[in-house]
Amino acid sequence: MKSSAPASGLHLLDRRRFLGQMAGGLGNVALCGLLAQEGLLASEAGATNPLLAKPPHFPAKAKRIVQIFCTGAVSHLDTFDYKPELLKRDGQPLPGVDKLITFQGENGNLARSPWEFKPRGESGKMISDLLPELAGCADDLCFIHSLTSKTNTHGPGEMFMSTGFTLEGFPSVGAWAAYALGTESQDLPAYVAIPDPRGVPQQGPANWTNGFLPAVYQGTAFNAGQPIRHLERPARVNASADRATKDFLRVLNEEHLNRNPGDSDLAARIAAYELAARMQLSAPEVSDLARESAATRDLYGVDHPNPIQAGFARNCLLARRLLERGVRFVTLFNGAFAMGEGVQNWDGHKRIKADYDRHGPVLDKPAAALLRDLKSRGMLDDTLVVWTTEFGRMPTFQKGAQGRDHNPKGFTAWLAGAGVKRAFSYGATDEFGHQAVEKVVTVHDFHATLLNLLGLDHERLTYYHNGAQRRLTDVHGHVIREILV
Repeated sequence: MKSSAPASGLHLLDRRRFLGQMAGGLGNVALCGLLAQEGLLASEAGATNPLLAKPPHFPAKAKRIVQIFCTGAVSHLDTFDYKPELLKRDGQPLPGVDKLITFQGENGNLARSPWEFKPRGESGKMISDLLPELAGCADDLCFIHSLTSKTNTHGPGEMFMSTGFTLEGFPSVGAWAAYALGTESQDLPAYVAIPDPRGVPQQGPANWTNGFLPAVYQGTAFNAGQPIRHLERPARVNASADRATKDFLRVLNEEHLNRNPGDSDLAARIAAYELAARMQLSAPEVSDLARESAATRDLYGVDHPNPIQAGFARNCLLARRLLERGVRFVTLFNGAFAMGEGVQNWDGHKRIKADYDRHGPVLDKPAAALLRDLKSRGMLDDTLVVWTTEFGRMPTFQKGAQGRDHNPKGFTAWLAGAGVKRAFSYGATDEFGHQAVEKVVTVHDFHATLLNLLGLDHERLTYYHNGAQRRLTDVHGHVIREILV
């Protein structure tokens, strides 16, 4: 009798072939189930776990970044940019300028640094006595002396350095890194912002915002003195009931996500809640600095009698613990705007000597300890340390004052670790440190270079928003290849 089955289904009438394919098919189903559970299926990875580690565009030099952001605009002329001509012309007018007007008004004469510069390390790099511990790390640092900004105002300057735009609403560098690469830790955020113990920077959370990227990529803010809020289980809920509730919620979330495939906002929201649940255990552990040895605690100075310096030291140690547990990007803020110019930050308009003598020690030993600790553990091989501020300061003192006004025309940043040259200086300001004149670098160039070290092409890293493919570097930026190894 002639079969009525369609030709495509005739092979199912072959018993041996049917059983063989069924056995193989069950194995494939099981494999798919396991891969999906781990978030390793291409369709599952983006849908159910937006923070899953992703491959870079090309082999990366750095797996992770820690950025030390000194708010208030650190004077390059009193720290890392040595200008012999400023010593010679101290007290004289700035040549070629009749009446110099800057951010706060008229300037006086050229003013030498109150701190002595000395050659440091085998490289002989000239660094001031304001930061002696960081000066001792000179042979590990890669300086960029020709950085420029678009603005001479602190808020927009912070935004420009943090996000590549002077206006709020754009994703920060850390958010872009988390979006592109995810995280190697499933129990901690991909991106952590650590505010100074004195408070937050002038623009606050806008410095670590996700902007128009999905909310899961926003920086999670906490420091060693202020743990993440609302993580503790309420006392009235016992541990077993808490676990059962989480398991039940997971089932409901999975069913809801299955009914709404491709909903990235829903996936991000579920991932954020599940991460928060896991952080109930991981966050207290990573914040427990008592687990560190006495030698490590002493290296950072976590028990220093100055509570602000001790607080920043604990933040630096916390940063190292986050990095070694797989966090992708950490921003350490040094300085806050809670009490106005110069008091709690580097905004040295009126009395730079007195202000910086307070702020220098807070930054110096803890930041140098972080560098040395990462190096001793072998982490500096694949970790990039970045030191930034929003712009520089003038080579003159303000008229009638003993401090320097804002200067976006030329300032310094430095990098250390994965992928950058050691004991190297790139670019230069003029003989007085007023303007970048050699190998001028924009913030867009700077950001493009950071992304490159993470294995990311800044022109390919985009996100569609309001009719445009947005980038961290807008439509600008060139990688500073001369500083790369």
